[in-house]
Amino acid sequence: MSDRRHAEVIVVGAGPAGAATATFLARNGIEVTLVDRARFPRDKPCAEYLSPQATRLLDELGALSAIEAAGPAQLTGMRVTAPDGTAFLGEFAARHGFRGFRDRGLALRRTVLDAILVDRAREAGAQIQEGVAVRDLVRDGAAVRGVVVTGDAHTTTLRAPLVIGADGLRSVVSRRLGLARQGRWPRRYAVVTHYTGVAGIGPQGEMHVFADGYAGLADVGHGVTNVAVVVPASLARDLSGDPSAFLERWLDGHAALNARFASAQRVSPVVVTGPFNQRAARAWAPGAALVGDAADFFDPFTGEGIYAALRGAELLAPYAFEVARNHADARRAAVALAAWDRARRDEFRGKARVERLVGAAVGAPAIFTHVAHSLARRRDMADLLVGVAGDFVPPDRVLRPGFLFRLLVPGRAPDRAGDDAPSSHPA
Repeated sequence: MSDRRHAEVIVVGAGPAGAATATFLARNGIEVTLVDRARFPRDKPCAEYLSPQATRLLDELGALSAIEAAGPAQLTGMRVTAPDGTAFLGEFAARHGFRGFRDRGLALRRTVLDAILVDRAREAGAQIQEGVAVRDLVRDGAAVRGVVVTGDAHTTTLRAPLVIGADGLRSVVSRRLGLARQGRWPRRYAVVTHYTGVAGIGPQGEMHVFADGYAGLADVGHGVTNVAVVVPASLARDLSGDPSAFLERWLDGHAALNARFASAQRVSPVVVTGPFNQRAARAWAPGAALVGDAADFFDPFTGEGIYAALRGAELLAPYAFEVARNHADARRAAVALAAWDRARRDEFRGKARVERLVGAAVGAPAIFTHVAHSLARRRDMADLLVGVAGDFVPPDRVLRPGFLFRLLVPGRAPDRAGDDAPSSHPA
């Protein structure tokens, strides 16, 4: 086993959270090593949705032009269908007065997106190590001081004053720190793949809710549709055998979908991921921080995972810089990491509340159907809710008692246009 001081910051995981964190830090002169067990390009089970506000962060990273050149789908909003067939549409460009960085979201295969983001980190000066799996953390007393990695049949110790866990839902860093927590409910699994030839795919992402789970469909460019079916943990045993057969049975068993797949061809392996509803007790320990899904992941229904990863990286960067440059002062480093955790919680608290309300409704078909009827009548409310999912409408706009009352009380006629609009146009 070799042993040497390797960098100021080691980032574990080169998905959007890790690659973005590495880019922000390397741009500011921090010596960063970014490690991932995969070799890029590689696929990843994901809804592959980039919200309108995610494009701001991609632009900040210098990645947006390359992503646009790759031919992503341009999404104008979301169409959601309840168990009884009632559907509502919300669009990103709406009359509520809020505007995202762009009026459209994007959708692109992770094989393309992640490779672009890793390239941006490399161009910023980060050292990239692919095909390297983290096995354990190196500690100096209570503080993390590096990682033990295996690659090409060699085990190596990489040392740095700060280790950032951006290694996703099954984070090795979070588990080694004893911070990983599994929520009791809801526990769901996703079955994800890609098809060509799905009938009726338009410019909106689609969510179809049923009593036994939900399905998300979205164009991801070049005639390919991302198909993600999310089911309760009670069906996990069925998934453990043949996920492809399970997916085909599930789609065939829902009349609202099966005709649309009659001429479709699956073009990627079926991958299972979950259970969801995992979070870290806190997003730091002495010498370590967590970002992206390693810190918190509830449920993919609102589709905000990539935005949260990128925004989390942007938030973490100045605190990580402080730790990297002042690590000899243990108290100063701890204060910076605790401040990062507070900033992260403050940033995502409102969206997390919305996610949990939506997650509860999805698990109760009668309630979800009732809400869908309200939103089908109230396009202004649907636009606001989809704007929250698009990360540019403040979550408190849909958490207000008046908004929730109108969702739950049937039969109220629409108010005048702009009922829920802000008093002035935000930037």
